[in-house]
Amino acid sequence: MPFGILECYKMEMVPGTALLRDQSDLPDGLRGVETARLKHGTGRFSHVLLVPQPSDSPNDPLNWPTWRKDMVLFLVGMSAAVVGAYGPMLGPGFVPIAAELGITVEILSQSTAWLILTLGLCVFFFNPAAKIWGKRPIYVVASVVLLIVSIWGSVANTYSSFLGSRILGALGMAPYEVLVQATISDLYFVHERATRIAMWNLFLLCGIAGAGFISGYIIENLGYKWTFGLCAILFGVFGVGILFFVPETTYIRQGVTSEVLAKTGIQDQERGAENEKFDEKGMHVEYRQLSKRITGNGSSPDAATEAPYTYVRSLALFTGRYTDAAIWKIFARPFIMFFYPCVLWAFLIYGTTLTWIVVFSVVNGVIFTAPPYNFSVGQAGLTSLSPFLLCILGEVISGPLNDWICVKMARRNHGIYEPEFRLVLMLVVVVLGTAGFYGFGATVHYVTHWSGPVLTYGLANMSLAFASTCVFGYVLDCYPRLAEEAFVAINTRNLLTFGLTYFVQSWLQEAGALAVFNILGSCFLAVCCLTVPLWVFGKRIRSWVARNQFLNEFMSDL
Repeated sequence: MPFGILECYKMEMVPGTALLRDQSDLPDGLRGVETARLKHGTGRFSHVLLVPQPSDSPNDPLNWPTWRKDMVLFLVGMSAAVVGAYGPMLGPGFVPIAAELGITVEILSQSTAWLILTLGLCVFFFNPAAKIWGKRPIYVVASVVLLIVSIWGSVANTYSSFLGSRILGALGMAPYEVLVQATISDLYFVHERATRIAMWNLFLLCGIAGAGFISGYIIENLGYKWTFGLCAILFGVFGVGILFFVPETTYIRQGVTSEVLAKTGIQDQERGAENEKFDEKGMHVEYRQLSKRITGNGSSPDAATEAPYTYVRSLALFTGRYTDAAIWKIFARPFIMFFYPCVLWAFLIYGTTLTWIVVFSVVNGVIFTAPPYNFSVGQAGLTSLSPFLLCILGEVISGPLNDWICVKMARRNHGIYEPEFRLVLMLVVVVLGTAGFYGFGATVHYVTHWSGPVLTYGLANMSLAFASTCVFGYVLDCYPRLAEEAFVAINTRNLLTFGLTYFVQSWLQEAGALAVFNILGSCFLAVCCLTVPLWVFGKRIRSWVARNQFLNEFMSDL
């Protein structure tokens, strides 16, 4: 029972559990396993076994040079940052924008809620599309849609037109809710993922938090339409980058079912019709014979002799089909995965924390422009500087810290890695979130100096920075082949966000900031407490899911 995590004795190696470090004190069951045959990291990670094991093909995204992987992440991450800004960017100017459009602040707040609702529904469409045809065409189409709706928003003169541009903008935003995390799973090994998840989350949260202090002055000096104009420029620039420098990252890696891999748990086994073969080291391997309908990029028994794809070929918008499963099955999987305990936990942690953060952006434009603070629109926007800076600090710390914790705990656990090691960061999440949510309500209610609510606003956002790294790292390590479905399930949190943002202005007016944020803080602490049973029983839960025949068959792409 390592660190309080209950062992499972019904499987030799539970999916997600893996031999991460090549060291002398391996458990008895792994002594004598020839790990020298497996691929290792380089430099200071030379004793780290690569999880998952890449193929021998130069076209395998896991084998791409690091600069190429990071460039892909930068481009989709920066697009995600602008997507993050697109929703809350009007928050500081709610009062003057509502007056210009001839509506109430509550109706304007509800326009954001409708955008979020549409966003929550759209992810169910883009998940099957990406699962079937890959991620590249979805990214490209999303970039085009976002460019069009941003231009539309910059010229809309009526509330109906304005609302239409906001709602259709969700079509372009949706892929960035579910695909970036899955792209990270395509490109990086387990010991690298948390740092890259933190990088993506840094872009996203800085977009959400940074939108306010930039857009506040844009609204005040140039008018709110220029916020859409700036988004159009940025979506155009990064859209071109995605078109020319983001190839398809989905890759069908032939399942190698050697004795070494089976004992180390490094690669999930997905059995189908198989052809036997021996590699140059005499290790017995078996390659899955895929359906003829699956034609996307992938390795073969002769992967080591494959020629690298040319740059022109890498720009192909469609590279084939990546699953043989029926569309209705792919569509239904997120609904089933929602009830996987680890996914449900992730939904509750990420959903409540991010929803409460969105509430800040909705109410701050009203709280800080009214007495006793009496901020201008530009000054109200500057309140987002605190979460912007603290998010950067949180992401810089959380990603490398999470990967470091996992490697160190694996070493103390005789080289064996458990995905539950990702959950240690929840201790930091609880401390920051408690201070942020309870503190904001108290400082606003008792009319402290403006630095009080501004600082606690930042601490709440910082808690989300740590929570995202923890949540997405854990889910990716538990179910790497179902990443898209898992993140669709998690992002049904948009329905929760829709409900709260739709009525939060009236709730705040009736109950006051102290009552509202005390309730939000209490809900936050309640869901964080669920981490304890997940830590204790997580491995047994993963084992039960892996042994469930119905789930194995329903979730298979073959």
